[in-house]
Amino acid sequence: MRYRIWIAAGVLAGVALGAQAYGQKGGTAGAATSTGTNPEAASGVGKYSNYDNMAEHQHGSMHFTGKVKVEDAAFPWDPIPVVVTCNGVVRYRTEADAKGNFVIQDSGRSSEVVPSKSNSQQASASQLIGCDAEASVPGFQSSKLHIANVNIMDNPFIGTIALHPAPGAASAPTPSSNKDAMKDYDKARSDWLRNNPNGAEHNLQKAVKADPQFAEAWYQLGKIQQIKNEPDALGSFQKAVAADSKFVPPYEHIAELTGLQKKWQDVVNATSTALKLDPVGTPQLWYFDAVGNYNLGKTDVAEASARKSLAMDPQHLAPNTEQLLAVILANKGEYAEALAHLKNSLTYMKPGPSTELIKQQIAQLEKLVPAGTK
Repeated sequence: MRYRIWIAAGVLAGVALGAQAYGQKGGTAGAATSTGTNPEAASGVGKYSNYDNMAEHQHGSMHFTGKVKVEDAAFPWDPIPVVVTCNGVVRYRTEADAKGNFVIQDSGRSSEVVPSKSNSQQASASQLIGCDAEASVPGFQSSKLHIANVNIMDNPFIGTIALHPAPGAASAPTPSSNKDAMKDYDKARSDWLRNNPNGAEHNLQKAVKADPQFAEAWYQLGKIQQIKNEPDALGSFQKAVAADSKFVPPYEHIAELTGLQKKWQDVVNATSTALKLDPVGTPQLWYFDAVGNYNLGKTDVAEASARKSLAMDPQHLAPNTEQLLAVILANKGEYAEALAHLKNSLTYMKPGPSTELIKQQIAQLEKLVPAGTK
């Protein structure tokens, strides 16, 4: 008999916690926890104003710094993901702030610039020597930086990544041709960076009123509405893709919000469209694709998507992927691998009700796995 514990509690709770992935990257405007969408972090003021000092030379343990510049297009409002790959395997992910600065830090070192929790799967800076860093933004092509800094006393700056619009399926954010809409949009971005989400939302409302086809403005409006738990968020994301069906970022949010409503076909429709436009995807997008397909009974597709998310996510930005994969494997009778994934998930999850549930699941699985294979 197949092992069917905690399906509703584990998988559906995983969708409900999907917002945690965004919380880790941004959270509310007043309580953001990473440089991703924290206006203070992005603007380089307050406790993050030591970036330039940090970049001057190495302190204590090895780290690298770099910069992203955008050519022939406006600098994206969203934080720019920077991915480090070693022999084609993703070993590290970070983000560039609103000035384009990014940091690759030692996994065991706490940084004011990029706070993170250490985990065994996140490579340390010293392990990334010889690897390549590049930005990952739908609709853009990125240059690569080869990490060759080998001395802790060397200048940690590894160079500048260039992004420029790329021909292809995905669309880069495009400005509005309406001058009033662009003026309001620019005001909204300034408001956001000054930690004024209400002002940003107000000006974005003005921008989309002036230009209802302004996809980027609809998208940013939806993000603020989602952070504030406003019911109009989903509609704003849908209007963004209605204005530009090749604009990828809104689809990830549509997948999350329709997942919270348990509209699984809508989830898969959103993820499938996004992944056709940008086959690389993001850890969160592959995770939502896995959840949607799992709940539609397409377990093989769900397993493949969960594995894809996990493989490209050494920092576990999509924090429930490994648990979902364990559920899928357990229901296939592959108890040993399911057990291994659950045990590993405890190494990076914060203590709380979820970890206690996982411990209970581990205890049940251990009864089904032969002692020599645990």
